[in-house]
Amino acid sequence: MNNEPARILVVDDEEIALSNLKHVLKKEGYEVTASQSGPRALHLLEENMFDLVLTDLKMEKVGGMQILKRTRELYPDTEVIMITGYATVDSAIEAMKGGAYHYIAKPYKLDEVRKVVREALEKTGLKRENFRLREHLKAFQGEARIITDNPGMKKLLATAGQVATSDSNVVICGESGTGKELLARFVHSCSNRRNGPMLSVNCGAFQEDLLANELFGHEKGAFTGAVEMKKGLVEMADGGTLFLDEITEMSPAMQVKLLRVIQEKEVMHLGGVSPIKVNVRFLAATNRNLSEEVKLGHFRQDLFFRINVVALHIPPLAERKDDLPLLIQHFIRKYGILMHKEVANIEPEVVDILLRYDFPGNVRELENIIERGVALASGDTIEVGHLPEDLRGASFQTFRRKSGGIPSLADQERAYIEWVLKEHGDNKSVAAQVLGIDRVSLWRKIKKYELES
Repeated sequence: MNNEPARILVVDDEEIALSNLKHVLKKEGYEVTASQSGPRALHLLEENMFDLVLTDLKMEKVGGMQILKRTRELYPDTEVIMITGYATVDSAIEAMKGGAYHYIAKPYKLDEVRKVVREALEKTGLKRENFRLREHLKAFQGEARIITDNPGMKKLLATAGQVATSDSNVVICGESGTGKELLARFVHSCSNRRNGPMLSVNCGAFQEDLLANELFGHEKGAFTGAVEMKKGLVEMADGGTLFLDEITEMSPAMQVKLLRVIQEKEVMHLGGVSPIKVNVRFLAATNRNLSEEVKLGHFRQDLFFRINVVALHIPPLAERKDDLPLLIQHFIRKYGILMHKEVANIEPEVVDILLRYDFPGNVRELENIIERGVALASGDTIEVGHLPEDLRGASFQTFRRKSGGIPSLADQERAYIEWVLKEHGDNKSVAAQVLGIDRVSLWRKIKKYELES
């Protein structure tokens, strides 16, 4: 939750009334902006977002109803309280129909104003928090959201975004756990096919016959147990994208069948007699070197050229350690929400350990570690005791904030960079390589954290 004071816009063409409201609300701890004219209030709304608007109903040029309407257009979650010395049933009804939260008639009691303001802000806060939770849950339930501040990853995403707008087939390479399927979903979501289906299959999870049936489907009676016709994933992905994970696990015979589908843009059911035209984009992934697999004869060269129009390589987490603070915060939020737990912090010793760990399982391993930490946390903090035993028992360099207290993730990053620079004699090139970032990014962080003496 945001601990900053609520921002309130007060609009009234009576100078004394405006001054009194501003004084009362500031004493309550709110950040108050005052306007003595409707046009000025509209300008302020265009330039700033407010948590609450209190406006007089009757004013020259621009009245309270116009301010209410514009507030609703710009900030649907911001509540508006109407204040007027011309209280009538009709004007009250009009204001409430327009979406006003409450209607206060002059002369009003200050306690009444305080109470209504407090309740309106609580409602605004709840609406915004619910929206944030919905957005978080959407992101955690399959949407292509890649968390990074690493220059190399940002360049990769820019390339992926450019490739997405074409219909070229793409191979995504990277170690297990780096997020190859997530990148594939990102490409699909940026493509002209984003409104079509995106289906995926792990080519190493099926025997050859089962994989053929999964991809191409079958006709009724094609084999024992085929009691009805079944569409395959290629046909079901028509108009969209098919993601072939671990494509190098395909047998040579399956590679030939897939090559024909890509070349002819048609698929044949098992037991079928007529080909079915399909419009599918193929994205593939492998944790092997595909070119080497071709040289070794494990992967067909003609299929390689068809599927590997563009290659995207995801670096391991060990080469993008500058993303650890972002990823840690992301997974803490994710599993805090999914498990309905108020976990929001992580002990500095835990961050020390994670910063020194090489993550052979990459981002997937980090996610599992944080998920475990959130599950085991009894309070609001992930502690060293919540880490897997092999990590707890390891010996790592630790960092402390000199001023004491619990350091933030930014403090940990600053201390880690400072330590790496010291370990390597302030050699920026070597330090950048160890940190998994380029020299420009390192210089930016040195300037940010004021590490230059």
